[in-house]
Amino acid sequence: MTIAETAAAETAVFLQFFEACVGAWQTERTYHYLQHREVERSRTEFAVKPVSIDLKRKVLSDNAYDEPADVDALPGFELGFHTVSETGEEVSQELRMLFVTHRCEGGLLYGDYLRDRAYTEARPIISDFRFDPTTRELLMTTRYTKSVSVDSITLVNPNLRIRKILNYLRPPEGQPLKDVALVGFGVEQKVQSL
Repeated sequence: MTIAETAAAETAVFLQFFEACVGAWQTERTYHYLQHREVERSRTEFAVKPVSIDLKRKVLSDNAYDEPADVDALPGFELGFHTVSETGEEVSQELRMLFVTHRCEGGLLYGDYLRDRAYTEARPIISDFRFDPTTRELLMTTRYTKSVSVDSITLVNPNLRIRKILNYLRPPEGQPLKDVALVGFGVEQKVQSL
């Protein structure tokens, strides 16, 4: 296989990942707050839909990101979710996200992960992503003001995803991640295709 053929095959697996994620999902998660020595369980129901071209352009514009030549081909989601923790706390949110691939290296895809609204900070945000076509793991790294979130979604099959979240205290610029504040694990099952 040529380099171009390999990159095309890896990109095809990436697009299949997004197609498989469309639908209604239920998630059972456990969060370990290491600084407080607390464990919390929660249940989330969320809907994942393809994002329209107009909303893709809005996500790019919200992030002051140069529009690529073929915006329509960019993978992404329109995501809405509702979470209820075991303490009864409820959180709902809607957001749109896009993935812009920059390079294929060592069998992995790398690029920017753009959202019109961050999870923990109510603002547009640009993060980094890495996708492994062999394991179908999407790894997203977001640098927030006070923390860095490393979020992994592994598509086991079209109806089952495994989620892992590591939140680090944000180190000084140029320093490695080391102080973990939160670890989360989740099992996500598709309950309906859209």
